[in-house]
Amino acid sequence: MITKTHTATTYGIDVNIVSIEVSIGQGIGLSVTGLADNIIKESQYRIESALKHIRCAMPRQRVIINLAPADLKKIGSGYDLPIALCILQASSQRCFFNLDKYIILGELSLDGFLRPIKGSLATALTAQKQGFTDIILPASNVSEAAVVDGVNVIPVEHINDAIEFLSGVRNISPVKIDGTCVLNDRREENDLDFADIQGHEDVKRALEISAAGGHNLIMVGPPGVGKTMLAKRIPSILPPMTLNEALETTCIYSVAGKLKLGSIMTTRPFRSPHHTITYAGLIGGGSIPQPGEISLAHNGVLFLDELPEFMRSVLEVLRQPLEERSVTISRAQMTVSFPANFMLIASMNPCPCGYYNHPTKQCVCPNGAIQKYLNKISGPLLDRIDLHIQVSPVSYDIISSGVRGERSVDIQRRVIKARERQISRFGNSSIYTNAMISTSMIRDMCPISSSGRELIKIAMEKLGLSARAYSRIVKVARTIADLDDKDNISDEHISEAIHYRSLDRNNWGVNY
Repeated sequence: MITKTHTATTYGIDVNIVSIEVSIGQGIGLSVTGLADNIIKESQYRIESALKHIRCAMPRQRVIINLAPADLKKIGSGYDLPIALCILQASSQRCFFNLDKYIILGELSLDGFLRPIKGSLATALTAQKQGFTDIILPASNVSEAAVVDGVNVIPVEHINDAIEFLSGVRNISPVKIDGTCVLNDRREENDLDFADIQGHEDVKRALEISAAGGHNLIMVGPPGVGKTMLAKRIPSILPPMTLNEALETTCIYSVAGKLKLGSIMTTRPFRSPHHTITYAGLIGGGSIPQPGEISLAHNGVLFLDELPEFMRSVLEVLRQPLEERSVTISRAQMTVSFPANFMLIASMNPCPCGYYNHPTKQCVCPNGAIQKYLNKISGPLLDRIDLHIQVSPVSYDIISSGVRGERSVDIQRRVIKARERQISRFGNSSIYTNAMISTSMIRDMCPISSSGRELIKIAMEKLGLSARAYSRIVKVARTIADLDDKDNISDEHISEAIHYRSLDRNNWGVNY
């Protein structure tokens, strides 16, 4: 007898539906065909133990398990439950109805209970696209998959639950969750607020521009001046995530096994890896590729503190993802792509000792040390960072005044309004922030007057700016105009955008 059902295998955040066929005939032994990895091949021991606990047995006959399509590499631990159910029906120990209409996933423990799996949300989204209406999942994974419309998600905690449901003995109601309501209910005010920071009004302005247009930013200043403190408050001024953004981000965390059980992502991620991270940890990797920090920061912020302390080879792998907003990882057995649409926020000291350009402390770095320190960050990477802002120490009088700064919620309102202008401008395209404007679209989206073009020309000649820096200046000026609620980019907007290219200046680190 041959029994058939369906399961899924995950590649990056992409999912392929896999058919499971089980045949039992004459002979002895168990064979798994269809490019199964070792985790799947070991499932026979988990299945055999789980069947004993429900007073069933692994057939003492020839059991052939086929995973189709045969040329697709099968990975993951979610095959245990569907294979066990197919074996029970093929050996006539149980009779199920319409087993082949379900997508079934679940890792079995030795006593038959189901452990959580990775990628259940991505599976539900793929099931929706391919016309499957019913999925059986471990109960701990149901809340993330149940936000997908048009898919009935059946929660099971034990293999017996699945058996009784499929046999018609027990009715298990599908779980349905309104993702929009979850986002609204779980939206909380950030504990970190810009109102707690005295001074730094120019830096706050730059961070507001960065958040409004999705621009990358680097802060340069002496140690202890508040760069990290400022960076950690950026999520508090970013617009709330939309449902599509929440689902995208949740998919990434789900396949990485980093999702908190019983939830979808409702706040924008803020990732801050240590400077000892490898390039594989940053962009993703492994024999079975897993998302790296840039993908875990998708729709959020990637903060790199003390940027020159990162290995240069690690920083250089950021260049392509910053442009393409995705990363492709190739291995001998597979090639996977992960989204990586993040805001890069970086910080660094101005020199090795940290006190170049300090108003009261003298820099003790030897000749050439400052340029050597800055050269740890390549020119092409600096070109991809839209705003360069110098962070100066705040005076004691300002710190001790007790006067609270502007609240994050007030800054966020302006950011949201600017984002709405951008969404309206771009219409139904895949672009929704000024930072995403392509070079071919700049002329139409960012018209500049003749006086404005002359202003940029003078800046490029005096500061030695590249062509890429030109496009960054124009896009930042477009965002400043949006914050100013203006349709046209004025000379004042361009002047402010040029001001944020301090690290491009030829004399940086020379006159000290």
